Amino acid sequence: MAKDLKTKGRFIELRAQGLSYAKIAQELKVSKPTLIKWSEDEELQREIINLRAIELEALQEKYYARKVQRLELLGEQAEAMKAELDKRDLSEIPADKLLGLLLKYAAALKAEETLPVFQGEERERDLDELLSLGTVTPTWAA
Repeated sequence: MAKDLKTKGRFIELRAQGLSYAKIAQELKVSKPTLIKWSEDEELQREIINLRAIELEALQEKYYARKVQRLELLGEQAEAMKAELDKRDLSEIPADKLLGLLLKYAAALKAEETLPVFQGEERERDLDELLSLGTVTPTWAA
């Protein structure tokens, strides 16, 4: 009985990871018809769905952190290029390449821009504030 619970727990983990019944059957040494029967159990279905959601959330967190890191790196490099341009006499140095790179970095930073999404009662006030700053352009449905 304990082995059966342990095996079902492992089944839930593997299904949540998206493994096929064939691969799970091979790993757990359980027949595919048994695995299919287990997958029809509503409680196991919920556990699989919940575990998938947790794994998806972890992936999103991992890649969100990477987005923050990309923004920081792009910003730091753009600032360094601007500082270098400020030090240079553009009449003596071919600054077109450096200036072009700065413009590319500015475009990359713009591409990473994310507008804030507000929830709750204060949402209207926050949206009005963004509109007044020109950060958001309203679109109206007909």
